[in-house]
Amino acid sequence: MDNRSGKGLSFVRRIYLPRIIGLGIGLISVAAAVAPLSPPAWAWALLLFNGLLWPHVAYHWALRSAEPYRAEQRNLLLDSLMGGFWTAAMHFNPLPAVTVLSMMTMNNVAAGGKRLIARGALAQLAGMLLASLALGPGLQLQASPLQVYACLPMLTLYPLALGWVCYRLAIKLAEHKRRLSALTLTDSLTGLLNHGAWKDLLLLRFQACQQQRQPAVIALIDIDHFKTINDTFGHVVGDCVLRQLSEELRRNLREGDQAGRYGGDEFCVILPDTREEQACQAMERLRERVASYRNPQLPHLRISLSIGLSAHDGNLESAEHWLEQADKALYSAKRRGRDQVNFARGEATALKLAYPD
Repeated sequence: MDNRSGKGLSFVRRIYLPRIIGLGIGLISVAAAVAPLSPPAWAWALLLFNGLLWPHVAYHWALRSAEPYRAEQRNLLLDSLMGGFWTAAMHFNPLPAVTVLSMMTMNNVAAGGKRLIARGALAQLAGMLLASLALGPGLQLQASPLQVYACLPMLTLYPLALGWVCYRLAIKLAEHKRRLSALTLTDSLTGLLNHGAWKDLLLLRFQACQQQRQPAVIALIDIDHFKTINDTFGHVVGDCVLRQLSEELRRNLREGDQAGRYGGDEFCVILPDTREEQACQAMERLRERVASYRNPQLPHLRISLSIGLSAHDGNLESAEHWLEQADKALYSAKRRGRDQVNFARGEATALKLAYPD
């Protein structure tokens, strides 16, 4: 976080508005508490600087620092120091003193947790000592009605401002978490589901099919002679071929279909609520579209697909068994000459084909 372009700068910007609001309305509370004590002119000047100018000085000081995060931590300690100073300057008048110290502590909790709370408390004690030495010690245990009313803006508006900042931060963190979750589930090259995410969905689909007797088909897709494409045209072109296939999958599949990159040049698709004939037609359309792709800069480049399909069957033992059937169909398509769609056939189907009625 201690860098010029990362979290440090965003931390400084998040603190800026709450500090303007907090010190601005805190000025009212402190002024009402110290006015009856007739402080010297320099104390009034310091109070005006602290309440009106210091937020902007602190912001630009941290913004121009080589380590913005640490600079803002220092500024928060200076806030605590001045909070302690004004607490002693008002002779520990209960309501304004507690208001100022609690708001400073709230800042430290939000910005740095336990460590900053402890350091902030020490800074407050140091500020109290400085004020006692500069202005003399004293104790005022009664708050006037004016002082009570002067504390109300601090007690209402500042928590609202801090809560708003925390809310914005929570929204931003939720968005980052969503993006990070998406990154862990998708393949970086194609943008499709990665191997692990797709297999998790396959297990869920298998369980749904078993329980609800829903039809579904899975497909394993292999780019024919992909190693030759890499060796002939280079890996950059090979990556373009992988992306081209992923784009065709997005264009040709339905919204509820789930496509992923199984690994290397193999892709996988779950087709829920789909019969064998529908799945064959969909994969045949995909095969034809990919086969018709031409790159004007690489006229000799040809792409073909071998595709193995397997429909869900109540006799399947597991999702892995279902995937194994699709894998067998894929390799059967390769043995038969590639560039084709092949459907897995169970033992009962094979017997029926061999001995028709």
